[in-house]
Amino acid sequence: MFPDVSLEPVTREDVQRMREWLDDPEVNSLWYGRDDDGLPMHLGYSPHAVLESPQSDWEQTFAQTFSSDDRKIFSVYTGEGEHIGEGQLLIEWPLVEAQLVLIVGRKDLWHHHYGTMALIKLLDEAFSNLGMHRVWADVPEYNEHALQMFRQVGFVLEGHLRKTHRKDGEWYDSFAMGLLTDEYSRRRARLMGASTV
Repeated sequence: MFPDVSLEPVTREDVQRMREWLDDPEVNSLWYGRDDDGLPMHLGYSPHAVLESPQSDWEQTFAQTFSSDDRKIFSVYTGEGEHIGEGQLLIEWPLVEAQLVLIVGRKDLWHHHYGTMALIKLLDEAFSNLGMHRVWADVPEYNEHALQMFRQVGFVLEGHLRKTHRKDGEWYDSFAMGLLTDEYSRRRARLMGASTV
């Protein structure tokens, strides 16, 4: 059975936890590594920088992005109200598609289907609420668990991208994986049915 998770607006406490998670070598090794200054890299914003920024920068990054037309950033919470990660949707309206980004920072919850359920919630947001035709993810080759999770939910390998992820001074390949709305509706019913058995 899949655990219950929800997508919530991002708080400063959430970003503080994201900063701590990205500082953890094990979490960071599966994410994007560190930049030339030694700070953990992240998509959309830098947790280290935004926590030191004025309120106006915070609002531009988060208050507007939760309701933004082009980028949505969510905190992922358990059904018990514990913050465990972050999800993002980067929307290309002319193409009616979104790129999905997901991280579960709570290592004690890895391999307990929290990531899968968070992925399903993000797909529900993209397909049901936003009306996307396609959702895709750029998954680095070094994150085997993420590749397996995306496959389980029904994502299809669409391309092998060469040396697209620079992590800790090295370049790594990645995989473009996509899912269409009609594929998801069928796959979701099977996934949720299997989770109740």
